[in-house]
Amino acid sequence: MTLDQTTLFVILLAALAFFVWGRWRYDVVAIGALLAAVFFGIVPAGQAFVGFGHPAVITVAAILIISRALHHSAIPGLLASGMAPFGRHTTLQVAALTFLVAIFSSFMNNVGALALMMPVALQLASKTGRPASVVLMPLSFGSLLGGLVTMIGTPPNIVIANYRTTISGAPFGMFDFSPVGIGVAVVGVCFIGIIGWRLLPQRKGDALTNAAFAQIEDYITEVRLEGTSKYVGATLQELEALNEDVAVVGLIRGERKFLAPSRYLRLQEGDVLILEADPETLRALVNAAKLELIGSEGLSIETIHSNDVSLIEAVVPPGSKMESQTSQDLRLHDRFGINMLGVARHGLPVKERLGRVRFQAGDVLLLQGETAALFEALSELGCLPLAHRDLRLGKRRRTLLPVGIFAVAIALTAFGVLPAAIAFIGAVFAFILFNVLSLREAYESVEWPIIVLLSAMIPVGQALETTGGTSLIGGVFVGISEYLDPPMILVLLMIATMLLSDIMNNAATAVLMAPIAASVAIGLGVNTDSFLMAVAVGSSSTFLTPIGHQSNTLVLGPGGYKFGDYWRMGLPLDILIVAVGAPLILYFWPL
Repeated sequence: MTLDQTTLFVILLAALAFFVWGRWRYDVVAIGALLAAVFFGIVPAGQAFVGFGHPAVITVAAILIISRALHHSAIPGLLASGMAPFGRHTTLQVAALTFLVAIFSSFMNNVGALALMMPVALQLASKTGRPASVVLMPLSFGSLLGGLVTMIGTPPNIVIANYRTTISGAPFGMFDFSPVGIGVAVVGVCFIGIIGWRLLPQRKGDALTNAAFAQIEDYITEVRLEGTSKYVGATLQELEALNEDVAVVGLIRGERKFLAPSRYLRLQEGDVLILEADPETLRALVNAAKLELIGSEGLSIETIHSNDVSLIEAVVPPGSKMESQTSQDLRLHDRFGINMLGVARHGLPVKERLGRVRFQAGDVLLLQGETAALFEALSELGCLPLAHRDLRLGKRRRTLLPVGIFAVAIALTAFGVLPAAIAFIGAVFAFILFNVLSLREAYESVEWPIIVLLSAMIPVGQALETTGGTSLIGGVFVGISEYLDPPMILVLLMIATMLLSDIMNNAATAVLMAPIAASVAIGLGVNTDSFLMAVAVGSSSTFLTPIGHQSNTLVLGPGGYKFGDYWRMGLPLDILIVAVGAPLILYFWPL
């Protein structure tokens, strides 16, 4: 083993450890690995940023933008509204939801398809009295299974398709993944709908009724502003400045009630304030501002929302602006006029003072504010509302045009008229030209952490080849050929890829495992396409942990799952995928 190989393996192992640790975001870890490789001379400085112009990266960015446009169309909403008849039977409901999200995910970003269907699933579960834990993990897994079907269904497929160009001079086509992907997806969806959901914890309640938010009613209290208080005539903002951990959720003045009142409203003697705070914080505020404590009799969650002022739950997705920030850092009340009333993490209430809680991906927040302001804030912060808003998922006037443009891009790619990157960037250009999306919406649609991750890992993956690291690892698999035949080695490679993708971002897994797979195939003297397909299936089979894919992280909080819940359904699903996927690969892509 050469010095460069040793150094690169140390860098990759360190990166893997940081991915597992999760303290730093995956794009930061990837940049750190790239900089380390440049510092030690493994990646030439002039080649450090070639990944940002790589066709796979451009294609991923384009698909993210296209997914946003499709999300705005009415077609998903129309299909989702047809889910109501399946609500009577759990098996039918889970199977229908999983099947629909898999279809969307075949042509949309995985997370976009999941975000589209989560409110539908929660609404149906609430109406039928089923726990959210029964429907959300199947929905997440369905989004991953659907991504296997086409080249654009998931970033690993795009990476694998483009990597094939370096071996055979041509990428995989749009539907080259379909024969294997459809078979695996159909079997996986059937398993989830019939057996899988039964293996999940049947926790009572859902995101709307769990203990984290049930306790809020215990912290709602009325106080009256006494005439002797120095805050008579002051603004609500000045009163709130006494303690940022107190939320003024309502104000009663005579016969009028103001919910989520303006911070600039001037207080009058006799005003009754409805506060949300823990007992210690409330006591301090009452003493400091000379307020008369009335009590909480008759107060409930219903007291603090109306037709114009909503209470809404939202989940913090991976990559959101809210990650690692507090509500005070984000100035939620100052900027948007909304109050944060509760935070749940893994289905349990967060006990810290709310203003000091640093948000994590998967956290569920309970927010109060004017309805329009709430959804504007969530859009700007990149937070996903769990209310469905009456199934109005799209704007009907934008239905046919984006779908038509997208269909043309798919056809141009499928028939080899244009490379995928050019065809889909052309579709994005057409969206903007015909005002389907604004420029701002287009830029906001791109998940920049994913783009940075791929762009940083591509040069590192190339260095794995140039240093001979792939040949070294491939040689280990080739050496096993004395004891196992090539089909079994393909299975081992698929399993190794699955396990790696469960602790490391699946796109990064595909970047690293694709050259290793090619090296193994070349060493065995067999078809490289077979082994690349095995990596494609394995890198998208991230079913054992909540950290391997953003979809799994996204349902962690709303479903009230624990880290160990994922393998309950994920492990048998992984075994099933290997049992079905490997024979399909060998049939359609013979060795």
